[in-house]
Amino acid sequence: MSTSYVSYWQPMLEEDRITSGYCWFDYRRNVCRIDGLFNPWAEKETGYSLWMSEIFTPGEGQTRKAKIAYTKSGGREQTTYQAIPLNDDVDACHELLLTQDILIRNNAIYAGSQTILAMQTDAWIFTRQLKGQSTYYFQQGTNHLVRMVTGDPNKHASVRDFPNFDTHIIPDHIFSISKNLVKY
Repeated sequence: MSTSYVSYWQPMLEEDRITSGYCWFDYRRNVCRIDGLFNPWAEKETGYSLWMSEIFTPGEGQTRKAKIAYTKSGGREQTTYQAIPLNDDVDACHELLLTQDILIRNNAIYAGSQTILAMQTDAWIFTRQLKGQSTYYFQQGTNHLVRMVTGDPNKHASVRDFPNFDTHIIPDHIFSISKNLVKY
């Protein structure tokens, strides 16, 4: 599966940002890739926005991150952005970020249906260790993820919308780890 995503907060606080990107999950090959602006990211503290391309390969026991810092400068009339490549990171990874059995593994409870992004959805609530409460909304009667909410939206929750879920076959080169990860 692949889809674009929009990431935001509910409610939005002054320091919160809306970001977006694209993700690819191939469960048959046990690999996934996520490209986009990192959210949450402390832009005030670091001085830049962070774009990241991350490929998770649990079969190889690693995740590789290619990162680019976007700094901005300028006055009231014009803003200039500069892209600065950062060093790649390689970390341990033993499972995909979003496993197919996430609802079963976390004893999810059905929370009813509602319309999200003009689609009828089924909501499932569960709690993951060290992550807190999550609510996942799937297009009704399918495993097509429409929205993920992590945290309590009445306090401050991370929300990710997936508006164009696609089940086409993903080309091999999307998951290839090369010197220049940012190209696809």
